[in-house]
Parts: sequence; C-alpha cells; structure tokens
Amino acid sequence: MDVDVAQKIGKPVQFADCTSNQAIAYAELQKPKRETTIRESKPLATALVSKYPNVSAKELFVEISMVKLQLEMSKHITGFVHVQTNPYYSFDTEKTVKNAQRIVEHFQLLDKAFDLARVCIKIPSTWEGLEACRLLESSGIATLATTLFTIEQAWMAGNVGCEYIAPYVNELKVHFEDGFVDHNKAMELCVHAHRLYSANKVKTKVLPASLTSVDEIMSLAGVDHITISPGLLEKLVETPASENTKGSLFDEEIDVPAMLAFTSEPEYRIAFTLSGKGEGERKLTQSINIFCEMQTKLEGMMD
Repeated sequence: MDVDVAQKIGKPVQFADCTSNQAIAYAELQKPKRETTIRESKPLATALVSKYPNVSAKELFVEISMVKLQLEMSKHITGFVHVQTNPYYSFDTEKTVKNAQRIVEHFQLLDKAFDLARVCIKIPSTWEGLEACRLLESSGIATLATTLFTIEQAWMAGNVGCEYIAPYVNELKVHFEDGFVDHNKAMELCVHAHRLYSANKVKTKVLPASLTSVDEIMSLAGVDHITISPGLLEKLVETPASENTKGSLFDEEIDVPAMLAFTSEPEYRIAFTLSGKGEGERKLTQSINIFCEMQTKLEGMMD
C-alpha cells in the first residue's frame, strides 16, 4: 500500500497487484502523509451508517480507509487491488459476504470510473470463509483465500473457484515477534498446490505470502505470483541475478495429489484438523487473532 515503493522500484515495468490486510493498512495509516486519508474517511464513515445500519462507523472507517489507499495504489500497478474482510467475521459466512459486497460498493462510491473487476477480496481460509468465497465468486466478485497453511484448504479454495490462494510460507507471527523463526515453512505446499491446480485445470492461482528472505523467494521461482514486501524488493534490486545460486523447488519432481471433493462440512473439518498434526489449524487461528488485534487498532484510529 506504499505508493512510494511502486514509484521508486516499479519502473519501468509496473508491479502486478497490490496486497493488503489490517496489519499493512495500520502501518501505512500511521505515516504522517496519510493524515488526509484518515481525516477524509471519518465523516464519510459516519454518513454511511444510515446506509449500513448494522455496521458501526468505526468498521466503515476501516473499510473506506483501505479502499482509499488501494485506489491511490491502483494508478501505479496493473492487475488487482486486494482488500481483506474484517477478520472478526472469519467464522461467519453471511457477514463476510456482506462485508465483501460493501467493500466493492465503497470502490464505486469513491471512484465511479474505477474498474470493479480489479477488486479482489481477501478472506481467511476457514470453512465459513471459503463458503463466502464460493458465493462471491458465483456473483462475479474475485476472491483470494488467505491465511492458508494446508493442502486441504487449497483443495477447498480450488473447488469454490477462488482467483488466488495465499499460502503463508511463514506463520504470521514472524512479522510480529522479534527473533521468532518458523521451522515448519509451507514451501512445498506452494508447489503442491500449483501443480494440483495445473494438473486438474483449476483456474485458481498460487500467490505465496509471508516470505522473509530472498532465498525463499528464489526457491519459489516458477509459481504464478509472489507477494514481496518492500524490504525484500529492495534486496532483490540490489542483488545481481548472477549471484543467485538457489535452485527452485519447482525444478524438482513431485507426485501431484488428485483433487478431493469433500462430501460434507464435518469431513472437511476433521481432515483440516488432522493435517500436519494440527499445525495448519494452529497457524490459522494465530493469524486470525493477530488480524483481529490489528482491526481493533484500525478502528481505534477513528477516535
């Protein structure tokens, strides 16, 4: 969400897509240059309460602020701008769908000329979240299944027709706790999901996120897209291609699992719970916790 990065590094070829979430938005809105964004969003949020009577002005403030940031960024990138739904709705399909629809309406309200086909809604990969993705995709709204840690989540995201999945290579905690290292990285999951979709002609693309090093990026060379933070983009710019001696996991041969259609919610839930001895479920819960904390901080900025 930092336009300066797109202008400084994304030339002459523009970046494709701009990710965001509550943590990224909070960090960006802390910058002095964003005082105008905050000031303009507050009265609009208050005015929209009458249109959305079951939604607080603070929640609307968060949505509008994130949309305003992405509208500005959209001028400097190609492809999608991504906005994440309220993480407090991670286990509520109906509220997630309504939240996503509101976000799209905010884009239209703030810029009637903006191409709504460029909006991609990020939704946590819970059962309820993935069901929301199914409904939104069927209505023409692009979705991304985020906070994804297991092949079961990837299967479901492909089945419901998500535009993207975002496997988190490192659990979200690495960005919030100094010195923490994830020793159970989801590198191979990215490869498995990519080949699973390719082998079964699934439209969903793999967009790994939560990377912490250039080596991790190069190990995933060959994937559809990669979310790369400004700091790692700078390191890539500074590193000559000739110095890259890191092979890609996509160069290796692996067995591709067949697509699995879960016949019921309980069947999926137990498969997800058992996956990786519960590590995926633990990381998902942790991510939702962190994003909820950041949502609360964003809402506090309206005070």
